[in-house]
Parts: sequence; C-alpha cells; structure tokens
Amino acid sequence: MEMAEEDNSGEEYPNEIHDYLSAFEKSLGAVDEMLKTMMSVSRSELLEKLDPLEQAKLDLVSAYTLNSMFWVYLATQGINPKEHPVKQELNSAQHVPKGENKNIYEQSQRNNRQENGVQTG
Repeated sequence: MEMAEEDNSGEEYPNEIHDYLSAFEKSLGAVDEMLKTMMSVSRSELLEKLDPLEQAKLDLVSAYTLNSMFWVYLATQGINPKEHPVKQELNSAQHVPKGENKNIYEQSQRNNRQENGVQTG
C-alpha cells in the first residue's frame, strides 16, 4: 500500500484517507470559528436576545454539541464512548419530548400577550 507524508508532522498515512482527513480538518476549523463566535458574547447577553423557546433550543443544542465533542475526544483516547455515561447524555438530548418544545412555545406566547396587555384565557 502506498503511503503519503503529511506536510506538517511528517507522519505517514494511507493516500485513501487524505480526502477524509482534509474534510475533517476543514470541519474542525468551522467548529473552531463557531465556538469563537459564541464565546465572544456572554451567555446572559445572548439569552437576552432570545425568547424562551429559542433559549431552550440553544441550551439543548449546546448540551448535545458539547457531549458530541466529548464523545469524539473519548474515541481519540481509545475509550469506547458507548460504554461511557456520555452516551446516556446524548440520548437524553436527542429524545427531548416533542411536547416540551410546544409547552415552552405556548408559555412564551402567553408571556408575550401578557407583556402587551392582552388578556389570556
């Protein structure tokens, strides 16, 4: 099997995975940029701009993203993430009851009506 040398570290890897590694590196760069953007604004400042439903979605996506990144970290350390508590955390974030989003949305709508002086029934 023919091997290629990586320019930066001199490590060898199979040519067949070069495109995958390049795509992975590009994805990591995109994640890094997104994290820098999110971290440039304080959490309280960010939450002020969001309604309760958007806040809940942000919390859910943030938890899922961090747990997913930790899953990858465990895998890179030779630890089977399927046997780690992070698996349960990911399952919890994935299976938030659909009705919960509806409840948050409805409460948000009631709050908006109350703020605007509209009677709620």
